Amino acid sequence: MTEFRRNAFKAGLRAKKLQIGLWQSLCSNIAAEICSDSGFDWLLLDTEHSPNEIPDLLSQLQAIEKGTATGIIRPAWNDAVLIKRCLDIGAQTLLIPYVQSVEEAKAAVAATRYPPHGIRGVSVAARASRYGRVPGYLTKANEEICVLVQVETRQSLDAIEGIAAVEGVDGVFIGPSDLAASLGHLGNPQHADVQAAMKEAVERLTKVGKPAGILTGNEEEARRYIDWGYLFVAVGSDVGLLAKSADTLARKFKPA
Repeated sequence: MTEFRRNAFKAGLRAKKLQIGLWQSLCSNIAAEICSDSGFDWLLLDTEHSPNEIPDLLSQLQAIEKGTATGIIRPAWNDAVLIKRCLDIGAQTLLIPYVQSVEEAKAAVAATRYPPHGIRGVSVAARASRYGRVPGYLTKANEEICVLVQVETRQSLDAIEGIAAVEGVDGVFIGPSDLAASLGHLGNPQHADVQAAMKEAVERLTKVGKPAGILTGNEEEARRYIDWGYLFVAVGSDVGLLAKSADTLARKFKPA
């Protein structure tokens, strides 16, 4: 009998445990497999800003399942069809981008839940249920689905408590780059106004008991965000690691 799969990342959020992650944008199952054994708690498989499609995501989920990390998928948009396809291939945690309001947060949650609690379409033989082999999958699935919503504009910051309070929202992720753009500092999330907004955001989320997440490729920033109270923190990306290491190696032999 195939057992129902527990969502380790969601359990960590509930326990208020710090979880360190890595962004995956290379669209490679090999890169994902390599990174899955590095010791990270989670790997984010991106489709919003990466040319990832469902077959690519499936191979990446398969590649990381024996590693330490939980696979998280960011759909390209808060779209019920995109969300359904990610869930059916076995993703249990989703990061939904550009959530601006309570209504949009509710829509994101509804897309991940089977009726009567939502609108997720029913497949009795999807990979999520091990092709129909998991007893009671349809009645248990909602319990282990984890919904993270991305707050990344001035408008969504203003509504952050309401968004965080939506039933089924398990965590709120602050998007530094888009937030910087929204605040008038395009390309400069290090600006004092943006940093102050990110600090205020995690403080407000902590007050309402909702875990906050963020991404940075800078170690000093990552440690500062952790000190502020962020609980799921991506501390780099596969693209960043490859580019930085390749540049460093090249300079050793081909100095400018």
